[in-house]
Amino acid sequence: MAPLPDGFSYAEWNATYNALSFGIAAMGSATIFFWLQLPNVTKNYRTALTITGIVTLIATYHYIRIFNSWSEAFTVASKDGGDYTVKLTGAPFNDGYRYVDWLLTVPLLLIELILVMKLPQQETVSLSWKLGLASALMVALGYPGEIQEDLSVRWFWWCLSMIPFCYVVFTLAVGLAEATSKQPSPAAASLASAARYLTVLSWCTYPFVYMVKSVGLAGPAATMYEQVGYSLADVLAKAVFGVLIWAIAAEKSAVEESGKLLPTAHTYG
Repeated sequence: MAPLPDGFSYAEWNATYNALSFGIAAMGSATIFFWLQLPNVTKNYRTALTITGIVTLIATYHYIRIFNSWSEAFTVASKDGGDYTVKLTGAPFNDGYRYVDWLLTVPLLLIELILVMKLPQQETVSLSWKLGLASALMVALGYPGEIQEDLSVRWFWWCLSMIPFCYVVFTLAVGLAEATSKQPSPAAASLASAARYLTVLSWCTYPFVYMVKSVGLAGPAATMYEQVGYSLADVLAKAVFGVLIWAIAAEKSAVEESGKLLPTAHTYG
């Protein structure tokens, strides 16, 4: 990663500090909630809910590392009761933790959605592999551009990463529409649809945040907008999305337990 620019105001430093702190709190509390809810859903959906908690646990760990790295990169002090001043310590700020996090969690996010929809086994396996590999490729292609200061290089890698990105978004928005309509209750179908579109919406924020440094914005302000933007997008894409996964699992569990699902057809001789 390139060295941090000098000249951060206290407001810019504090906005990033608070956004990272918010990420830790949101991901950590979500992990506890998801795993506490495991006994309240049927075994058909426990794997999806377990993966949801793993996603937010991984994110919690990486947000702690990013937060600590941010804190160690600066000294913040007030001299003689004046305004706080922010100075670089010379320690590196390692934002590469984000890409390690995404490489692990983004494929899992898609897999948990597929699992909770309870598609036929062959379709589940096929979609999990396709979407998991495409999302991992998207993250891997985005990282070389993220660490570049040359705008033309950033745009090149952005364009490459958008190819698997568009495939995943299209599959979520269009390819899973039929499967969503076949959910066992209107509430489950509505929640599954909301989860799909929340994923599309939250994912679409990442390319725009990525482009912050590609449209002429530079210096401390660009770093602040990037860190705050990624943090908010992560909370939506993982913690809030996970709540929808839990809601789908809870609704479908209730339907199954109440016997509202049609029994499997049998042929009698």
